[in-house]
Amino acid sequence: MNPVHMPAQMKRARGFTLIELLIALAVFAVLAMLAYGGLNTVLNTRALTDQKADALRELQLAYRSVERDIDQWVPREIRDEFGTVRPALTAGSELGAALELTRGGWRNPAEQPRSTLQRVAYSVQDNALVRLTWLSLDRAPDAQPVEQTLLTGVSELRLRFLDAANVWQERWPPTDTPAAGAVPGAAPPTPRAVEWVLVTEHWGELRWLFRLPG
Repeated sequence: MNPVHMPAQMKRARGFTLIELLIALAVFAVLAMLAYGGLNTVLNTRALTDQKADALRELQLAYRSVERDIDQWVPREIRDEFGTVRPALTAGSELGAALELTRGGWRNPAEQPRSTLQRVAYSVQDNALVRLTWLSLDRAPDAQPVEQTLLTGVSELRLRFLDAANVWQERWPPTDTPAAGAVPGAAPPTPRAVEWVLVTEHWGELRWLFRLPG
């Protein structure tokens, strides 16, 4: 009985050897690692880009808030919770605010019984630039400000003011100015401009210059 002979084509059809399988698995593993590394890089880059975009958006909103308040400054003195007359714009407050001023244009869509003038202040608290507002200009003894964090990562805020003689002052009103309300009918001094210097974590040292109206 003759043995059964397999066709030559069928003899060549065989499976992978163990070495070939190991090589294929190694190549697949390398490709998978490269693909994962590339995806991880893309995700990290996108996260960093989103973080920078959020920080830039926060900075722009903070700048616009300060700019809007200073653009709408009005020369209206107030009485604080202790009954003391305070200038329409003051810096170096003993209450801890870096800058405090009266502004107009406070919107009142609900037509509440209040003024369109508003007292606002800025200070650095807990490594952030904070905006404070009061519900009334002349404060009650128990008046508490509403706080809004504008910009995080702020370690320092320095201010200086350009007076009518084009001399920069570190405080406002200047130290030789009579106290608010001390001279009846006397117009309080008004700075021509105010310079902000913010020391920040994300942006380094920022310098903003605002011109006051009037």
